[in-house]
Amino acid sequence: MQLWRVNETAFNFRVHSKQFVGLENKAAGGEGNNLVAVSDSPSHLETFQIVRNDADPTLVRIQASNGLFLQATSANSIRADYDGSGWEESNPCVFKMTILKERSIKGEYQITNGYGPDRASKIMRDHWNTYITEEDFKYISENGLNAVRIPVGWWIAHDPTPPTPFVGGSSQALDNAFTWAQYGNRSNLAGIELMNEPRGVDVESLKKYYQAGYEAVRKHSLSAYVIMSNPLGMDSKVLLPFASAFEKAVIDVHYYNLFWDAFSKMTVQQNIDFITHNRASDLTSLTAPNGPLIFVGEWSGEWNPKDASKEEYQKYAEVQVEVYSRATFGWAYWAYKCESNYWNLKWMIDNNYIKL
Repeated sequence: MQLWRVNETAFNFRVHSKQFVGLENKAAGGEGNNLVAVSDSPSHLETFQIVRNDADPTLVRIQASNGLFLQATSANSIRADYDGSGWEESNPCVFKMTILKERSIKGEYQITNGYGPDRASKIMRDHWNTYITEEDFKYISENGLNAVRIPVGWWIAHDPTPPTPFVGGSSQALDNAFTWAQYGNRSNLAGIELMNEPRGVDVESLKKYYQAGYEAVRKHSLSAYVIMSNPLGMDSKVLLPFASAFEKAVIDVHYYNLFWDAFSKMTVQQNIDFITHNRASDLTSLTAPNGPLIFVGEWSGEWNPKDASKEEYQKYAEVQVEVYSRATFGWAYWAYKCESNYWNLKWMIDNNYIKL
């Protein structure tokens, strides 16, 4: 279930079917106290107030639009029919709220939904205006990099009035990047990636999506490459015959010595050998005459060996740059700037872990 903030104390609850939880409508024959999830858009019936305990903010009561509080009437039933008070643990309308620190708000959805419409707009504008600036693009150019890979959310197509909980302004931030990317007198738009890391998908359905996406891009640009991300957990060549049928198509593969148990058991040298042998071999097998270009769209300097020295990190980064530079569409590091050092290309360059 997703929690959608309306303001500082009011929220909507949205279930996996994308419908909102609310009170039964008495006009439609309901009791008015039962909770149902039948509305595609929230009204006052689907809006709840969260009331916190002043002494312990983790204790909350949830007030429905009928003025009554939600209470657990059984192990699997909640009704909005409690009119009592008190904060004792035995009170059926008191809920314990647990904040998972490891899931703190980081993504745009979490931030805009978490802060709500009254505060999120300023917070996002401040972020867009300060996190990546023209100085960063100068730094990128001065360090020999000639492209940036910019992730965008689907809601940017609706800017400046995107659907709730997103706020307007993301298209202007993207426009700024295109303006700043003029360094080197290169054409701004190199390619459009139709999806990032499709997971758990049917390959034939994915191909239909990529076909439609390719045709949509071609209606607006004949010069931009169309990039197709390889599905996670599948052979890197699964899209090769399909993508070969398109002009100016690219297959994007992501290489991390992470997220697989075997990597956690490898030594430093085994990790390095995996890059120089396995990754290099994979790139060679993907690079076919008259086939699509190949893009190593994500990699990083992070890995699993414990207590690796700076020199070992440097070697690990060096062999990745050497191997991934063979990709016919180049490579992109994840990310240019972030809070984790070895995922942060700028930090890696500034601290002499990577030389380009």
